[in-house]
Amino acid sequence: MVININQHVLIEKAESIVARTMCMDMTWDWPCGVAYYGISALYEATNEERYIGIMQERIDELISLGLPERWTVNTCAMGHCLLTLYEKTGEEQYWQLLMSKIDYLQHKALRFGPNVLQHTVSSSNDFPEQAWADTLFMAAFLMLRMGIKLEDEQLINDALNQYYWHIQYLQNPKTGLFYHGYDASTQTNLSGIYWARANAWSAYTMSQVGRILPKAYLYPKFMDILGSLDEQLSAVKYLQTNNGLWCTILDDQSSYEELSASAGLAASMTAYGNPLHHRYIERAIEGILSHVGDDGKVNDVSAGTAIMSDAQGYKDISKRWIQGWGQGLCLTLFAELLKLEDKNHEACTESSVTD
Repeated sequence: MVININQHVLIEKAESIVARTMCMDMTWDWPCGVAYYGISALYEATNEERYIGIMQERIDELISLGLPERWTVNTCAMGHCLLTLYEKTGEEQYWQLLMSKIDYLQHKALRFGPNVLQHTVSSSNDFPEQAWADTLFMAAFLMLRMGIKLEDEQLINDALNQYYWHIQYLQNPKTGLFYHGYDASTQTNLSGIYWARANAWSAYTMSQVGRILPKAYLYPKFMDILGSLDEQLSAVKYLQTNNGLWCTILDDQSSYEELSASAGLAASMTAYGNPLHHRYIERAIEGILSHVGDDGKVNDVSAGTAIMSDAQGYKDISKRWIQGWGQGLCLTLFAELLKLEDKNHEACTESSVTD
């Protein structure tokens, strides 16, 4: 798949986003986890050692200041950058923290029904028997990455089980879109809103499964992930605005265009690699670049969002402030585009040699 991109512009914008991100006073929680996942993805796309250095310096500082006494689903998002740092440096403290997060998710985290992780943001029982799309990024994707790293089939299957049941609970088979959450006690999707960032969490993490899981086709639940993603993205593309973005409520264009979701959905399409998504990705690139300030702030990112009572609640969430997840998902998109550019270059090089 060949996408029209200016690699120099992407790298320049990415550099400014990284610099601005590292000026943010984020602590050990999911905003930092998503932001540093984006920096980690950028490192993997560019092999720029400096990204490892700046992350390591900040992570070491946070460790020295003291970590949360108990993990939550949301704090497990920090595991993504820890895995990148461990693979690069081999430092044992990163590995031990990773394993403590996996131990929490496997043995201590609240679950309900068919062993589904309940979404948690604190040490309290925040949302009893609720499944949120956010959990796929913060926890299930990390479990899958670590299961592959450890060659632990039980952990891999637990991760795939999370994907499977979140699909069952959150995806509307009639529309292909994902609701924000599900409440097992009422067996409802609560306000029943197709929140854009929820769709980005699910789509992006699903787009990674086939890429990182060896012989994914041998896992029956992978076929559900593949089918779910295909239906979701084929529906999402038609909801793109004329500006190349997506609204914070996907099917309501009276709601504002939201940048973290737009970046996450475009990254999902790029990773998935369907050529029919080509034009939608190109539109998204143009729209997203226009919302990145010269200072590296990704603008128009909605603040932290609970499952709101109604559509107006989502529309009223502020998009004024810089957010770690906006920075991180934008970097994730740029990383996916740079990886794609490298693949296209390699393909052209091989073709010129064989011809």
